[in-house]
Amino acid sequence: MRRVLNPGRRVRLDDVAAEVGLSTASVSLVLRGAPGPSAATRERVLEAAERLGYRPDRAASLLAAHRSRLIGVLLEVRSTFHAELVDDLHETVEQHGYDLVLSTITRSRSERRAVETLLDSRCEALVLLGPDAPAERLVELDRQVPVVVVSRWVDSPDVDVVRFADEEGVAQAVEHLTELGHRDIAYLGGHPGVIAAERQRGYRLAMDRAGLAARTLPGGADEAAGMSAARELLDSAEPLPTALVAFNDRCAVGLLDVFVRNGVDVPGQVSVVGYDDDQLARLAHVALTTVAQDTATLTEHAISLLMQRLDGSRTEHREVVLPPALVVRRTTAPPREC
Repeated sequence: MRRVLNPGRRVRLDDVAAEVGLSTASVSLVLRGAPGPSAATRERVLEAAERLGYRPDRAASLLAAHRSRLIGVLLEVRSTFHAELVDDLHETVEQHGYDLVLSTITRSRSERRAVETLLDSRCEALVLLGPDAPAERLVELDRQVPVVVVSRWVDSPDVDVVRFADEEGVAQAVEHLTELGHRDIAYLGGHPGVIAAERQRGYRLAMDRAGLAARTLPGGADEAAGMSAARELLDSAEPLPTALVAFNDRCAVGLLDVFVRNGVDVPGQVSVVGYDDDQLARLAHVALTTVAQDTATLTEHAISLLMQRLDGSRTEHREVVLPPALVVRRTTAPPREC
């Protein structure tokens, strides 16, 4: 007689054992693929397990083995670039038999709280996407579990880092514009933090090398920051710069939105360059010139560093710096006076 299980209750190992009239030990051997049970017994057990909808309790098994096989990921919930990184991370960690736990930074949820959630979830290692925490805090975290910082320079040799050379990337954007003939090139900054500081430094150095005066505008990390900066430029008595380099693609899209709504020709009147090459930048009606960060390459290196730490094959820390690449699309052109 078949057992009637309560609806909604998880099917347990002893339910399968009772269904086939065997001990839980024998059923466990079958489900683990261990030697011992006959072919007929294996067939009975597997058929019953499938019919009952039995799934192994992965968490309990890992807890017994003192492992979670979980990698925690810190990300900014509104960042399309982070979303692409997470997509690649999922694919990469699954190849190593791990899974991800995501913890997000929001307007009401701090980075520290998001990281504490990952530690409370028993993650074996952490991937921190563009964190703002000081180097001392990152090193402290690395003493608890292996940590890799992605897309940000860290002023310490005691934590693993995988990043693109942000200074060089912004410099490529400035050099592209100067080669087109632009001389009045402004920079729309990001929110306070290490990443924003690195990119702005790259802009200033590139402008110095070109013998041009730097002009920086306060910004942020999203479309609203770009829209606000564009309105201020249009309301100003000063002429528009002939080109703008934005902290990221989201800021650049905000600039484009206001310019289009106000009849400003891009790139005829002003050229715009972003940073990240996220999905927005690639849309046909946006076609943003931008500095690309290859998410697949970033995640491949990040997970490789974590696996080396987790399996004990490497104890020293490493920094992997990747070269950025400018992607030229429709939002840049020579200034009209050239």
